[in-house]
Amino acid sequence: MLDFASALYLGMRHPSAELGGWDALTLGRPAASREPPGAAQLAAALALLCGCQAATLLPSTLHLFCDLFDLLAREPLAILVDGASYPIARAGAERAAARGTPLAVFAHADVEDARRLARAARRQGRRPLILADGCTPGAPQPAPLAAYAALMREMDGWLVLDDTQAIGLFGAGGGGSLRRQGVAGPQVVAGSSLSKAFGAPLAVLCASAELVRRFGESSQARVHSSPPPVASIRAALAALRINRAHGDDLRARLWRRVAQWRAGAARHGIALHASAFPVQTLAPDRDVDGVALHACLRRAGVDAVLQRAGARSALSFIVTARHAPDDIERALALLAACLRAQAATATTTRRNHEYGI
Repeated sequence: MLDFASALYLGMRHPSAELGGWDALTLGRPAASREPPGAAQLAAALALLCGCQAATLLPSTLHLFCDLFDLLAREPLAILVDGASYPIARAGAERAAARGTPLAVFAHADVEDARRLARAARRQGRRPLILADGCTPGAPQPAPLAAYAALMREMDGWLVLDDTQAIGLFGAGGGGSLRRQGVAGPQVVAGSSLSKAFGAPLAVLCASAELVRRFGESSQARVHSSPPPVASIRAALAALRINRAHGDDLRARLWRRVAQWRAGAARHGIALHASAFPVQTLAPDRDVDGVALHACLRRAGVDAVLQRAGARSALSFIVTARHAPDDIERALALLAACLRAQAATATTTRRNHEYGI
């Protein structure tokens, strides 16, 4: 089976034999009581990678964003959500909204609408907070993070990013969106899962030293949840070692494979969304049955991602650095064959309908 459904963008898998042993998978106590082995080292390395003063680890981005918004909403706050933001970060914001914090959504990348909402928040005596993704696969343009950051500096607000898709892929050394767009400052906060490019299932909060200190004192996850297990921390440390030694080569290989996919799709006449991100999605076509196409590809030996949106379904293919050039060509040939078969069936059905058969 050709795997085009895995979001391990750089191909990092961390087999157990490469991580060494450990005395215990977890310490049986929360991080507020005692940090797991390697946690402080990993947090410091991630802060350096992302260009922030400090960092702390969480089991997941859901824990991270729930606790972060709980902390920031202790003062009068107004949350302004970029319309392309990912659901997990939004869940933290919506939790704060359910407790009384005003929340408004503005169109993706619309700085002027964000400015209007931020000014309205200030008139109400509230500190504005923009929530956005550092990178949104499939969005027509990236969020203007530098403009958002400048606006929040002007308004004495916060810029909170979900940088899960960008960390490891963009910016100097794979440091993510903050490095990529040159965004920094005490008002900037980034939360990221390392489970995509770096292949380690845990989350990191990167921010100023003061905010990380306050977060550590207030975080409910650090008191009531298990911290990231030792295996995940070992995997993340291994990922950073691989990144330092081979990260630039892996990223270059990934972008070559993405370019190959897009060029091959054009050669086969397959329409794609205009995105150079590793997640490559077929352009909408009313004659294409996404569910049937997904099933056809599975029978042919290609695993893709079926995304459902109302009555329509979209099919995406995740290209990674682990794919060989032949994998790309074979998957595209099989996709083209399944599309031709579906088109032929649709044509026959229409003709039969026209002739009353």
